[in-house]
Amino acid sequence: MIEITIKVVDSIMGSGKTSAAIELMNQLDDNKYIYITPYLDEATRIKQSCTNRKFYEPKVHTIDGDIYFKLDSLHKLLSEGRDIATTHALFKLATDETRELIYNEGYTLILDEALEVVRELSVSKDDTKMLLKEWMKVDENGLVAWDTKKELKQGVPYDGKFQLVRSCALNNNLVVHNGVILLWSFPPNIFSLFKETYILTYLFHSQLQKYYFDLHNIQYTYWSVSNEKGQYKFVDQDTTFEREIKLDIKSKIIIYEGTLNKIGEKKYSLSNTWFNNKKHLHKQLKNNTLNYFNNIMNSKSDKNMWTTYKDFQGKISGKGYTKGFVAMNERSTNKYQNKNVLAYTINRFLSPVLDGYFKSMNINVNQDMYALSELIQWIWRSAIRNNETIHLYIPSQRMRGLLESWMES
Repeated sequence: MIEITIKVVDSIMGSGKTSAAIELMNQLDDNKYIYITPYLDEATRIKQSCTNRKFYEPKVHTIDGDIYFKLDSLHKLLSEGRDIATTHALFKLATDETRELIYNEGYTLILDEALEVVRELSVSKDDTKMLLKEWMKVDENGLVAWDTKKELKQGVPYDGKFQLVRSCALNNNLVVHNGVILLWSFPPNIFSLFKETYILTYLFHSQLQKYYFDLHNIQYTYWSVSNEKGQYKFVDQDTTFEREIKLDIKSKIIIYEGTLNKIGEKKYSLSNTWFNNKKHLHKQLKNNTLNYFNNIMNSKSDKNMWTTYKDFQGKISGKGYTKGFVAMNERSTNKYQNKNVLAYTINRFLSPVLDGYFKSMNINVNQDMYALSELIQWIWRSAIRNNETIHLYIPSQRMRGLLESWMES
């Protein structure tokens, strides 16, 4: 049991989570903050908005002729006890040195959006078998340890092509499940190093970080945001005016209803398995998407945004919208906020490997809530984040129903 309680500020988009964080960090006290965000421009916003304390952003820079990369820069700022604003990507690179510095300085963490906590590593089955035979040992919980004794015996460290696997194993970040190597973005004890932790998110109960916490017995409580005469603050009760915000969102999302939706009527239509098994329907889906953008909406190419599974991007892309592709799991950018005509051509499910791993640990992922959360995150890359009207083609009946039910709930 990790003896901490994380404050999960679970509040709808536009309710003032970031504003409340800025109010908190602007208080004149002795707290030291690390603000972690998916967006580089959001880190800049924090630096500019927190006028009562100076925030630093890790940079690649040179001192006395020596190059300091971002992780080195982060370590230097931590050792100096600076207030820091940086990105998820850098936080995932945390080492033992990073963790020691965080603990020693007594930082408060504000994590903007839940992290991608686990993913499958792109290592073939044959290479995985070789690594398990030659270099890796797996304990009863699936945790991978690197064979450093073999390296000592040889007199030199491993210098093959799997350096990422080696470094992650040495950092206790790898597990093996059914012959697949899974990468945990960070060890669970990292949260115990902070004096206090806030996670700013929405639909946390549907996100993998929630299941990650459950898996490791990390305690958390739900918080919300209050707005008193323009002053935002975190509160340990539900005060969010979610219904009013949802009504406004609903009025600004115009969902296509018509015959182009026939292709997605079955529960598993447009899932990854469907794409693999129904190759004869790829052209139909492409024609539907082409028809939606070019005829029904007659939209300009620079306003179009769409997604499908990466492996099938070339099969579905077409004239007038190809360049508007945005990956289904895109998070770390605001550069699509001018897009107002969207096509979401997939039916989202957690991968069978990850679902199976959680099940093996007696944790059941709610697939519908997971899919809804992923869909909302993707839609929120578009102009809706600026409170502008968007048009959406979402042929999967399941995904469309989840979105409509959420807006009505």
